[in-house]
Order: sequence, then structure tokens, then C-alpha cells
Amino acid sequence: MTRNNLSLSRLQTLLQKIPRGKVTTYAEMAKAMGTPHGARAVGTLLGKNPDPNAFPCCKVVRSDGTVGGYALGTTEKIRRLSEEGIPIVRGKVVDFQRYLFRFS
Repeated sequence: MTRNNLSLSRLQTLLQKIPRGKVTTYAEMAKAMGTPHGARAVGTLLGKNPDPNAFPCCKVVRSDGTVGGYALGTTEKIRRLSEEGIPIVRGKVVDFQRYLFRFS
């Protein structure tokens, strides 16, 4: 499949499927969109998210549990994740596997 699978509307639909108190990874998002090697492209597309409140792109982190970037700033991403009960220490999700959501 091609990068054409990486549409903002598809990305937004997936973001809304991530349960409260869970995170997913850029790689998991790419796989769910049919582009398994498109993690970087997913990150770029997330940066174009026009409504981070309706489409919680803050819930997407790096595969090692590191928080990663966020259009509104890393501090805001950590604040939003913490509000959902996701513990962050030194920029990384604590007990990452416990909080990881996979689209199956």
C-alpha cells in the first residue's frame, strides 16, 4: 500500500478509538492505516491535526514509550497524558506495556 492510505480523516478516526488512559505508538498507527513503515509520515500528519481536543494526538508516543513531539509542546502533551492517569517520568510512559493500546 502507498502513502495515500495516510489520510487525516482516517488518522482522526483511529485517534478517537484510543481508550481513555491508553496510548499507542506512531508505528501502531501506521500499521492500522495499512502503511506499516509509515511511522514518520504518521508523525508528520499528526502535526497537521486541526483539533487536538477532538482528536487526541497526544495519545501517540514513540515505540520505546518516550513521549515524543507535540504541536502544542511536550509539556502540554505530558500534562494531557497525566490527566488521563498515564504516569510520565523523565519524558517516558512508566510501565509502558500496561498503557499501550494496539488496534489489533
